[in-house]
Amino acid sequence: MHDRDRPFAKVPQVTAAFWIIKILATTLGETAGDAVTMTLGLGYLVGSAIFGTMLVVLVGGQLRARRFHPLLYWATIIASTTAGTTLADFATRSLGIGYAGGSLLLLASVIVALAGWHAATGTIAVESVHEPRAELFYWITITLSQTLGTALGDWLADDGGLGYLGAAVLFGAALLVLAILYRTTALSRIALFWLAFILTRPLGATVGDALDKPRDHGGLDLSRPLASLVLVVAILVLILMLPQRAERRAA
Repeated sequence: MHDRDRPFAKVPQVTAAFWIIKILATTLGETAGDAVTMTLGLGYLVGSAIFGTMLVVLVGGQLRARRFHPLLYWATIIASTTAGTTLADFATRSLGIGYAGGSLLLLASVIVALAGWHAATGTIAVESVHEPRAELFYWITITLSQTLGTALGDWLADDGGLGYLGAAVLFGAALLVLAILYRTTALSRIALFWLAFILTRPLGATVGDALDKPRDHGGLDLSRPLASLVLVVAILVLILMLPQRAERRAA
């Protein structure tokens, strides 16, 4: 079957289930990334290499796949958000550019990726993710947005003085505003999607930090490996229980 004959994209429909799993995946990205770089003591550079390699392998699997596979898709999302955690920490801490500098640099990178995607395909809608060029831009944009979200969450939680829970409440409120705009206005659905996608990452990052950071840093000091395992099980249960249908291609 030719690509043009397939009625579905290779990504899931954007439903409430999608956002629930996405937020849990971003929380897992934070706890799993910290487990490797901090608990195991491998450091941000080695952690980035490990998760970056996993991401490249899984994106390759996505590109070769003929249709949407829920487990493969969400494994790739988790790899992107975990790699985003270690990459952001490496950039903002090891390279010393700071949370503000890292957030601004990564925001510019996301904008450039979206602009390049639009220039190459004429759209940045997820419904277009059914051929290799759009897919590649999709995963590049997602990984950059996951990295941006980590830096942005740390910026507001640490430098902004909000703390992990305060920052989580702020990002949660911002997502609620986007949901209201989606329901009550005619604003671009594509723009609202990408804004929400970016903001779910710092929400998950700050919740993850609230779970596993030491108490003297505002966290609950829970075991990072245990928290990660619980999140993996929860995500698997939701993937299997909630509808996971492919997004229909745009006409």
